[in-house]
This record gives sequence, structure tokens and C-alpha cells, in this order.
Amino acid sequence: QVQPVESGGGWVEPGGSRRLGCAASGGTFKYSTVAWFRQAPGKAREFVAAINWDDGTVLYGDIVRNRFTIRRDKPKNTVWLQMIGLEYEDTAVYYCASGSVRSDYWRDDVRYDYWGQGTQVTVSS
Repeated sequence: QVQPVESGGGWVEPGGSRRLGCAASGGTFKYSTVAWFRQAPGKAREFVAAINWDDGTVLYGDIVRNRFTIRRDKPKNTVWLQMIGLEYEDTAVYYCASGSVRSDYWRDDVRYDYWGQGTQVTVSS
């Protein structure tokens, strides 16, 4: 049983950067896809990025626009989401999720079995 635990949220100025972490607490991400989703108040949950833990294959949502990078850190059993060029519209709770999800469904939040509590990212001046 694995529990994703997010870290790194906080306040950032427009155009700034932030790095979020997703650690596998009490388990491992082996044989899993690890994904980031986000949800702003009054809006639907959006797919941000996903990575296959074992082979490193990545997929980004349209909202990323070449600004975010998802990476594995196997010694720390952690997935990082490096965000640059942040905008007001990026303000949201960012959630990490994992599961044995076939690549056809990486963008589909209901396919993931394990979810973190989320970490708040606020972009403001």
C-alpha cells in the first residue's frame, strides 16, 4: 500500500518557479504511473503531467505549454514537478496520484488508485 505525499506548495510571484515533490510513503512507485493533477476553486480537475516510474515515459497536459518538467528520483522514491513561468491561472491545489494505469488512460483521474492530500500553489503579486 502506497500513500503519495505532496510537498513544495506555497506562494510564488507571476513568472516565478516552484518545485513540487510527490513521495511514496509506506510503499513504492514500482510498476506504477505517477501523475499530477490540479484543481482551482469552481473548476474541474485538470491533468498536468504523468510519468511511468519504471521506464521514464512522460506525458504532459495541454495546460503545461513547455513550462513544467516531471522527473523521477529513484533514490528518494520521489517524483518531482518543476514549474517555471507560473501564471495567475496556475493557482490551484496540486494533487499527486499513482496507480497501474495503462497509457491510454493517463489523463483520466478516475483510473488512479492512490491520491495525496494536495498542496496549494498560489501565484500572486
